[in-house]
Amino acid sequence: MEIVKTLNIPASVFYGQVMDSVLFDVRKHTGKSLTRKQLNNFEYVKQFSKNSRARIKVEKVVENTAYHFRTSTTKNDFLVQYDIKPLDDKSCEIHYVEKMESYGFLQKINDAAVGTIMMFFKKRQFNKMLKMMEQSY
Repeated sequence: MEIVKTLNIPASVFYGQVMDSVLFDVRKHTGKSLTRKQLNNFEYVKQFSKNSRARIKVEKVVENTAYHFRTSTTKNDFLVQYDIKPLDDKSCEIHYVEKMESYGFLQKINDAAVGTIMMFFKKRQFNKMLKMMEQSY
């Protein structure tokens, strides 16, 4: 999935909102209070339910420019990239990319079938989230 969207908020504000969310998630799942500078290459385990967890690795953090992370489970590897391009003092362009690699033939078929159906809803939800971020500024 790939989404490119122009937002009427400064790149620093968008980046700050994303980082606040990331730091909250890290604190919730590890008990550690990190700074933005400590996030690069940071890894932690996130428990989703009793039988579901994933390893999260922050792969790239560049102030007001990029945030990339990878979520790995026993079934798949999920890469998310936020690239932020300032357009001027009041707006920015967000380039969001999501890639998933599934392990095993049956998992690949299942993910392909479900992914096609879910893609529409995920894009719609992501665009709603961007709109809310823009409105909260």
